[in-house]
Amino acid sequence: VQLQASGGGLVQAGGSLRLSCAASGRPVSNYGMGWFRQAPGKEREFVAAISWSGGTTYYADSVKGRFTISRDNAKNTVYLQLNSLKPEDTAVYYCAAIARNSRHYYTESRYDYWGQGTEVTVSS
Repeated sequence: VQLQASGGGLVQAGGSLRLSCAASGRPVSNYGMGWFRQAPGKEREFVAAISWSGGTTYYADSVKGRFTISRDNAKNTVYLQLNSLKPEDTAVYYCAAIARNSRHYYTESRYDYWGQGTEVTVSS
């Protein structure tokens, strides 16, 4: 499956963005999906994930209550709504696909496919 992330940009603190991850090649319903991010000079970290059906979601503590992951399998797309953005949310955001039956949503190395990343910059 090929993944294309989009929707990043420059936003002021407190603002919102919606990231999209469009899948092609295979139905996105075959996969659990996750979002990770990498800030300058830091390692890539888990942000959020969603099960193949959309029935279960997972969030990093740092984004819980501010970010929402969702998916539309009919559109082969996964979303990440970013609200109440903070300067520390500045990073390149990546979407990734994990095997449908996996339970390791928090573990980067368990993901099989990755998009190219979309940059989010939050100004103070």
